[in-house]
Amino acid sequence: MKVLGIDTSTMLGAVGIVDGGELVAELRTNVEVTHSERLMLHIDGLLKSAGLVLADIDGFAVTVGPGSFTGLRIGMAAAKAMAYASGKPVAGVPTLDALADNMPYCRFQICPMLDARKKMVYAALYRQTNNGPSMIMQPSVLAPEELAAIIDRPTVFLGDGARVYRGVFEERLCCQAVFAPRRYGYPSGANVAFRGLKKIESGEAGDPMSLTPFYIRRSEAEEKAGV
Repeated sequence: MKVLGIDTSTMLGAVGIVDGGELVAELRTNVEVTHSERLMLHIDGLLKSAGLVLADIDGFAVTVGPGSFTGLRIGMAAAKAMAYASGKPVAGVPTLDALADNMPYCRFQICPMLDARKKMVYAALYRQTNNGPSMIMQPSVLAPEELAAIIDRPTVFLGDGARVYRGVFEERLCCQAVFAPRRYGYPSGANVAFRGLKKIESGEAGDPMSLTPFYIRRSEAEEKAGV
């Protein structure tokens, strides 16, 4: 089964195609161009480079959040449109799950973390198992200091939140804080596709129109409007 994975939750855009347990193709870009300008061009280029057309894709997967509100909407709109038009299934993948997949075989606790602005982060905690990362703290939005107070063992931090607030964790956790190289701090289109493949095969993929973002908190516009 060929699955196309999409991530637009951060400034870096990622698309990937997997076929069963094999990676077919992947593209990641971190440039000052909006996802709305580049996403469909990247999907088209990825398909062409793999010698495929959209009709060859058996299912779709997309990160649903947390992350950039605008970015998530763009990625989900594209995935839902392609799934709806083709009649193929689409699976939503939590952003932090896909990010934790960047740390296979890690013996430490894993903390993927995104900058939520306003001195807050989106974060979750995982431990690695034979079946991949297992979540031990649900995705939350909290201050870096609050997150540091929860952690009581060596932990690998990754994501743009870890980069922005590295000093907080180094000061409060000392040698228990380990930081993954920056290149591992972004979700992979392939990871999204592999997770989506598992969901589709297990019957967890839903109707395209029922797929909704997982923002955790309200947008700034909603907060200002008092929604």
